[in-house]
Amino acid sequence: MSDTVSVTRFPALWRAVLALSLLCLVLQSAGLTDNLAYQRPDIASGELWRILTGNLMHTNWWHLLMNLAGLWVVTYIHRMHYRASGFVLLMLLLGVMQGIGLYLFVPSLLGYVGLSGALHGLFVFGALCDIRKGWRSGWVLLIGVTAKVISEQTLGASNDVTALIGARVATEAHLIGLISGVLLFALFRGYRHWLNRA
Repeated sequence: MSDTVSVTRFPALWRAVLALSLLCLVLQSAGLTDNLAYQRPDIASGELWRILTGNLMHTNWWHLLMNLAGLWVVTYIHRMHYRASGFVLLMLLLGVMQGIGLYLFVPSLLGYVGLSGALHGLFVFGALCDIRKGWRSGWVLLIGVTAKVISEQTLGASNDVTALIGARVATEAHLIGLISGVLLFALFRGYRHWLNRA
């Protein structure tokens, strides 16, 4: 018997998380920030891919590693709620909603990079799934992340994090991520309800 772990024994959800992580690492290594970062003037000029790809770029390696650690931890906490295909679709929609939300509602933000906005949406989505199952922990997680985002909107982000990533923390992205997570949960639940009735 081989000692190696077969690909089929590595759950599809974790293969999806690994693929997203590797994509972020490759893009960071390739130095494509100028071509892929969310830049409001470039989006206005027609470079619409930046709405999504800005989520995949990061200011530096510390920024990237913090976000990837967050991705793995948040996914692990709520792993029981996701299949690989649903997770990929959710992350794609969160990324697009993040970019569109920033463009429509935060015109003063000219540039943005990072996965943290989408991660806030993923966290909220998972907490709402917990609540739907009747788990009290979901309420704790939802109240905690909501309090964090409200605090950031009123007091600003941690100076330590700002220094580590070498840029201002776009706390607006965290708020949009939170709202996006709530909206997507409502849409998914509505779609499931419609399918069941149909």
